[in-house]
Amino acid sequence: MDKQWKELLDGLKAGNIYAMAKIITKIENRDQGWLDMMKEIYPNTGQAKIFGITGAPGTGKSTLTDRLTLDLVDQGYSVGIIAIDPSSPFSGGALLGDRLRMRDVCEIEDVFVRSMATRGALGGLSLAARDVIKIMDAFGKDIIIIETVGVGQDEVDIVRAADAVMVVCVPGMGDGIQAIKAGIMEIADIFIVNKADREGVEQVVMDIEAMLSLSSANESQRKIPVIKTVAIKGEGISDLASILVNDFDSRMKDDSWQKQRIREEMLSLLEKEISNYVRSRWSSTGDLDNAVTQVLKREKNPYSIVQEQAASFFESLNV
Repeated sequence: MDKQWKELLDGLKAGNIYAMAKIITKIENRDQGWLDMMKEIYPNTGQAKIFGITGAPGTGKSTLTDRLTLDLVDQGYSVGIIAIDPSSPFSGGALLGDRLRMRDVCEIEDVFVRSMATRGALGGLSLAARDVIKIMDAFGKDIIIIETVGVGQDEVDIVRAADAVMVVCVPGMGDGIQAIKAGIMEIADIFIVNKADREGVEQVVMDIEAMLSLSSANESQRKIPVIKTVAIKGEGISDLASILVNDFDSRMKDDSWQKQRIREEMLSLLEKEISNYVRSRWSSTGDLDNAVTQVLKREKNPYSIVQEQAASFFESLNV
């Protein structure tokens, strides 16, 4: 590890917020030496509670995150927020919409907000975001909240990174359960019906509870809470904070849960490494450009070409 990385690591351990911010930037950009830095940081992780919040656009996730953070800080917790924004189609960076909507907490000493781009991650959570969770954890944040971009049913990667996942919906968005079915439905540890001062809130709650009753095959399973909030007025936030802080301590101490999360993370890292290796090898030989030309001319199809490349890769491993 070079001198600059070492100084930043020392600053992180000393609680220097500027050192943490600099490390996050360098890790997110994958600057040279980032991997060695993460290896040094990892032993200092594992203390923070990690909560994810997701749901369809327009459900008030940012306001909810803002008010929840204020409540947690009032209870004495130090909070880190990772706001996952869509990637800019031009620069690839985050559009920073959530950062602008969380002005109340951005100036609080015990709160650190970081906006990050999805960087094309279909599940809404890039691998770099998981690294940032560890950096905030090592810095000493008690609670880390990940607010995802909110693109609907594909937003399921968060379950691999969080101790508890909140799914937010609101009344008055057409089909009350349309935004929370399938993959999103299955990852929720808490359902939040926000903007509960609107007409139709009880119907949304009934719809969610009906879906939960149908999907619960085991009566001994933990009952998933359905919480009504009006985030902009702060209503229901204290109840939500209490459930998050008190009900999920057992999950953090559950070895089987932690093992599953570590397993998923290692598989994701492995998939990324293999993908980068194959992409680099295929591109460096010029074979990728040749393959693109063949497909463009309809001389070959992409399915056969990919199968050939996969076979070549496995052959090189003597598999």
